[in-house]
Amino acid sequence: MKDYLAENLKLLKNDIFEVCKRVGRDVNEIKLIAVSKTFPVEDIQTVFNAGQVDFGENKPQEMKEKFDELHDKNIRWHMIGHLQTNKVKYIADYVYLIHSVDSEKLAEEIQKQAEKRNKVLDVLVQVNTSDEMQKSGVDPDKAEKLCRFVSSLVNVRLCGLMTIGKFTYDKNIIRGNFKDLKKIYDELKPSFPDFKYLSMGMTSDYEIAIEEGANLLRIGSAIFGKREYEIT
Repeated sequence: MKDYLAENLKLLKNDIFEVCKRVGRDVNEIKLIAVSKTFPVEDIQTVFNAGQVDFGENKPQEMKEKFDELHDKNIRWHMIGHLQTNKVKYIADYVYLIHSVDSEKLAEEIQKQAEKRNKVLDVLVQVNTSDEMQKSGVDPDKAEKLCRFVSSLVNVRLCGLMTIGKFTYDKNIIRGNFKDLKKIYDELKPSFPDFKYLSMGMTSDYEIAIEEGANLLRIGSAIFGKREYEIT
């Protein structure tokens, strides 16, 4: 057992508490999602045993394999990566929240798979606030249109918005990305009764995200350790 994982989780939660205290926010408003992509089931089990119930994956097949091994645990699985329409069927049975709806086509497929299962699937619309071509997400000026489409679907519940801050060391740019999403969220919230989640902030920028109003944090490296190929 990797005891340091539980310690990492504890330290992270303490830090989130301190940031909330500093900016006058209630830590209970914030939900931590442990991003477990690429990490083994054993690590997820250890972190789960330490009290963490929300886990994020970015590949449907990897998520399904982990769900199959841990299906007896009360884990809430979050799809945080780009989701292809032909992969929705692999996660529709058990996914807790899809963070990455960025097109009407994807929303329609989620509706189709949810209707087949006689259930309602919760989703967030992903907005590309950093204006980076390589990132998924709808353009900010098209967010309202997509939100209205998603909210019209009977078996899909629109619960808020998600963004990824620009990959840069310039904190002012990242803060601007998060401010932009919060502004869109505040403008749209009166029109969408189920709006409650603002998903932004990873290991490198979660403090800024908390300061700017995030209530879903997607954090991997601070818990599980660094991945060789990316920073999250």
